Amino acid sequence: MKIQTALLIAAAVQLSGCASIVNGQNQSISVDTQTDNGPLAGANCTLVNNKGTWYLTTPGSATVNRSFEDMSISCKKDSLEPGILIVKSSTKAMAFGNILFGGVIGAGVDVATGAAYDYPPLITVMMGKTSTLTPPVVPAAPAASAAPVDSASAPQATVTTASK
Repeated sequence: MKIQTALLIAAAVQLSGCASIVNGQNQSISVDTQTDNGPLAGANCTLVNNKGTWYLTTPGSATVNRSFEDMSISCKKDSLEPGILIVKSSTKAMAFGNILFGGVIGAGVDVATGAAYDYPPLITVMMGKTSTLTPPVVPAAPAASAAPVDSASAPQATVTTASK
C-alpha cells in the first residue's frame, strides 16, 4: 500500500509540470480592430513588449513571447486615427501550483522566462482611442459548500479608454 501511495505521489509531481513545460514561453494572440461604426479589417498593427516586437494585419494572429510586462498594441489604417491599447498580463494559476510542486527554482524559471504569465487570447483595438486592458480580478476560491457562481457574475476584463 505504501508503494502505491509513493508511486501515485511521484506520478502527480511528474505530471503536474511547471508553466514553462505545459504552456511554454510563447502565446498566440488574435487581434481585431473596430471603429465606432463596427469592425475594421486591414489595419496594420505592431505588438511590443520587453521580449520583442510582432506585426500583423487585422483580423490576424501573432505568436508572442509571454511576459510580466505590459504589451503595447498600436494599429493604423489609412487616414484613420490610430488605435492604441496597453494590455496588462495576468499571472497564470499554474504558476502558483509550481511553487508547491516545482519549488522555488521552477517558479523562478517561469517568472524569468515569462511562462508564468498570459495575455488575453483575443484583443480588440478601438481605432482613434488610447485604452488599457487589465486582466479580470479572480476572487478567492469559494468554500466547498458555497453556491456555484453564475457566468453573469464571473470576473471580466476591464477596459479604460481615453479619447484623443
